[in-house]
Amino acid sequence: MNAIEVNHVSKRYGALQALSDVSLAVGAGEVFGLIGPDGAGKTTLFRILCSLLLPDEGSASVDGFDVVKQMRSVRCRVGYMPGKFSLYQDLTIEENLKFFATLFGTTVEEGYDNIRAIYSQIERFKNRKAGALSGGMKQKLALCCALVHSPSVLFLDEPTTGVDPVSRKEFWEMLGTLQGRITIVASTPYLDEVRCCQRVAFLDHGVVKGIGTPDAILDEFRDIFNPPGIEKAATMSQQTEQENVIEVEHLVKAFGTFHAVDDISFSVRRGEIFGFLGANGAGKTTAMHMLTGLNQPTSGTGSVCGFDIRTEHEQIKRHIGYMSQKFSLYENLTVSENIRLFAGIYGMRDEEISLKTDELLRRLKFTEHKDTLVKSLPLGWKQKLAFSVSIFHEPGVVFLDEPTGGVDPATRRQFWELIYDAARRGITVFVTTHYMDEAEYCDRISIMVDGKISALGTPAELKARFNQPDMDHVFTYLARQATRSAD
Repeated sequence: MNAIEVNHVSKRYGALQALSDVSLAVGAGEVFGLIGPDGAGKTTLFRILCSLLLPDEGSASVDGFDVVKQMRSVRCRVGYMPGKFSLYQDLTIEENLKFFATLFGTTVEEGYDNIRAIYSQIERFKNRKAGALSGGMKQKLALCCALVHSPSVLFLDEPTTGVDPVSRKEFWEMLGTLQGRITIVASTPYLDEVRCCQRVAFLDHGVVKGIGTPDAILDEFRDIFNPPGIEKAATMSQQTEQENVIEVEHLVKAFGTFHAVDDISFSVRRGEIFGFLGANGAGKTTAMHMLTGLNQPTSGTGSVCGFDIRTEHEQIKRHIGYMSQKFSLYENLTVSENIRLFAGIYGMRDEEISLKTDELLRRLKFTEHKDTLVKSLPLGWKQKLAFSVSIFHEPGVVFLDEPTGGVDPATRRQFWELIYDAARRGITVFVTTHYMDEAEYCDRISIMVDGKISALGTPAELKARFNQPDMDHVFTYLARQATRSAD
């Protein structure tokens, strides 16, 4: 028996064809994956199946109920966890759970047995506001909110994007306890999560390109999901001995009695690609905020590009670049307007901006698109533009905070080619990532646990030191030694 049936569904947003003649079926109790690049149509299909959007053509049913004609019955039977967690940040854990239970006409007490295994892990923090939780805790709470009314079908739209590898593994272990009792449909950019599904459908530009077992689909479309690895070129820091552009000695950041960053020391050379890793709550974001002048240390010393992080944060901001997972671009400005805006913020002169803008547009092959609104660009183009804008003023250091979160493997590979090019030009790249294959591309890696640096060295050195086959195993081995709660 099929829990979900989709027959010739199409959906258009103006000139954009989001879904085109999509047909698929999911068996009752199956764990089914939706995979494909950003903009492939996965979220649109989720929303149609949850009766939040109407299809333009075709039909779909969930548990035998038509998503258009019987939407009330559908909504009683589905749980939906979108990528942004769907939590109310100013409500506590308990208040969020009660709110979602009320929406479905039930109570936490009635649905407790259905969420006991997951909720028991966070129940002791029930009076903490959702906005104060780490990614792993939000993930558990959002899953509880989606399950509290005992749905028969669970939709998960990239639920682990931006979450560290250990928390991701724990999340899928939780889903494993539901397997067979509930139908699960999940989208994910992580290949290890794709392999946790029984079958997957590959969507691209709104079209189903293939349906089958994970291994069969990943093999058939290997150019997209498993592109050839990047040949690790020598960066400037490897070719010659370079001066340090980041120096940190005994850095501490305390919030009351809690030491988010607890006495860390390290240095980073000019032109080096430095990976700054750690589980959610390990302290790496707090450390980055101090290095970029956004937060003051409690004690210790540090310098970035020769400027003191305690007293010269404005100078630091002018000599660094920054790019976050959100891409740091203004969607309603054109390509050239974004370039000009950020160049002005970094204090560049008008003549220099005009000259370098033309040069950048030619190099990126964006000349024809200089007047195109950023929101209409493909994800890979946005990413390339955002990175280029962040180093437009030739900073000494560029900080990249999970810049490839949720991005497909082929696009991530292209992005790392840009990183290597910047490092060859002498720009230091300070990058955080939850993709452990990207950790392999760094010159050196630091791994934070409980506010301290637990390991520092090249990928080869760390794998040898901890006798692990790859960086994913190194990270997991260290992160699971954490004693303080990440939350």
